[in-house]
Amino acid sequence: MAKNTRYLFITGGVLSSLGKGIASASLGLLLQERGHTVTIAKFDPYINVDPGTMSPYQHGEVYVTSDGAETDLDLGHYERFLDIQLSRENNTTAGQIYYDVITKERQGKFLGKTVQVVPHITNEIKKRMTAFEGKYDVVINEIGGTVGDIESLPFLEASRQMTIEKGRSRVLNVHLTYVPYIKSAGELKTKPTQHSVKTLMEYGIQPDILLCRSEHKLSRDLRNKIALFCNVEEQSVIEALDVETIYEVPLSYRRRNLDEIVCKKLDLKSERPKMTTWSRFVNKIKNPTDEVEIAFVGKYTEYHDAYKSIIEAMVHAGAVANTRANLRWVDSEQLQGEELLKELEGIHGVLVAPGFGSRGVEGKIQAIEMVRRKNIPFFGICLGLQCAVIEYARNVCGLKDANSGEFGKFEHNVIDLMPDQKGLVNKGGTMRLGDYPCVLKPGTRARDAYKKDVINERHRHRYEVNNEYRGLLEEHGMVFSGLSPDGNLVEMIELSDHPWFVAGQFHPEFESTAVSGHPLFVGFIKAARAYKSGLSD
Repeated sequence: MAKNTRYLFITGGVLSSLGKGIASASLGLLLQERGHTVTIAKFDPYINVDPGTMSPYQHGEVYVTSDGAETDLDLGHYERFLDIQLSRENNTTAGQIYYDVITKERQGKFLGKTVQVVPHITNEIKKRMTAFEGKYDVVINEIGGTVGDIESLPFLEASRQMTIEKGRSRVLNVHLTYVPYIKSAGELKTKPTQHSVKTLMEYGIQPDILLCRSEHKLSRDLRNKIALFCNVEEQSVIEALDVETIYEVPLSYRRRNLDEIVCKKLDLKSERPKMTTWSRFVNKIKNPTDEVEIAFVGKYTEYHDAYKSIIEAMVHAGAVANTRANLRWVDSEQLQGEELLKELEGIHGVLVAPGFGSRGVEGKIQAIEMVRRKNIPFFGICLGLQCAVIEYARNVCGLKDANSGEFGKFEHNVIDLMPDQKGLVNKGGTMRLGDYPCVLKPGTRARDAYKKDVINERHRHRYEVNNEYRGLLEEHGMVFSGLSPDGNLVEMIELSDHPWFVAGQFHPEFESTAVSGHPLFVGFIKAARAYKSGLSD
């Protein structure tokens, strides 16, 4: 039976990075815990078709869905909080919208009409906003950017039209804003929130609920003032205080009855959720019984959003293993040689992060050589696996010139392109993307971690282990513990004579969810804890 779908639109004001993605995911979780089916879609106002060709410094992490879409990192929050799998339908960019509309215009599908932002662009946006109509009880649409940005206007106009078309009983507008504390005055100031709401109302949108980010508790008088000047009920002015971990946000919203207010406004009948499992999960994050030092080796280490899913996967695994992973950020480009070795002193495990290009690779290879020789737990992801193969080929197999075809032409390209990838000019969307199956070798650490013979993991890369060198690597002790079903592609490697030396060509962080974690990350944290314990014996 088709569902009478309700829609929530979440917008942000005053400034960026307030946490609309976390707010959307948290509200989605609360509604899900009440028994409602929920999905979340992100609408990004940038002109890029997708973030696949954008620098991590510009956009942060590119999150890959199981169907191979390169999307915004907020989709990672949605999946991790709600333990659901999303698709390319859950992320829309202005670039996609304009591309589709212009393509239709070139094909003559508008019958000679003048193509305009309203109604043609907004109609295309609404088509995507209603893509899940009848499939879910609630669809949360997060609109990227900050109210007042020129590029967000078509998306706000589309949401305004939907409020009229669907009716206020089926559409709710939630606005995330900021209430700053002025230290010199010793006061919280509501004026930025008032101006943000005023701007939103100029676009024809009256917010139903305000989520007010603040470092300090909002008094009832302050909430009343915001409610009065923003035309919102006092009970719908919800303080969103800073918390110790993002996974505490749903519990914070629940204490302030956000989910109850949403359900009442949208006439969604349900019981108040207990959130017992989630509360235990948060408690384990905040109060672990042990902790380990993990070196996080990468080249975007000064911008942590570039590795958002890996960071969160470490948090999940830490909760499962009851062990906090303290990350020591190691810039593989800046730190090499003796400086790098000094930086790695006192660590209990090394994670070598994914990436593209030759910058910082030699630092990663040096870090891998150290942990291999010293029997320190190692976990490599994507490029981390490729660096491990290069290091092993150089220092164990004797191929001193071993390298990757991604970085140039060498005598021994132990990492190289697949034949059908050679000669490509357009880079967007041309990699091995999304879910691919992997057959695990019996008796390996990979098989022991997953406890199954065949797995599916998400990929985002072009280069593979060169099959011409597999025999030589195996002869010298490298174990190919995971292969594609046809045996042609290396998916996982490990060393049997090492406590924990495991790497995957895929991105396991995209499959890690809150509460459950991911087998490889859990195995890595446990290995680091065992290594730490061995040092104290």
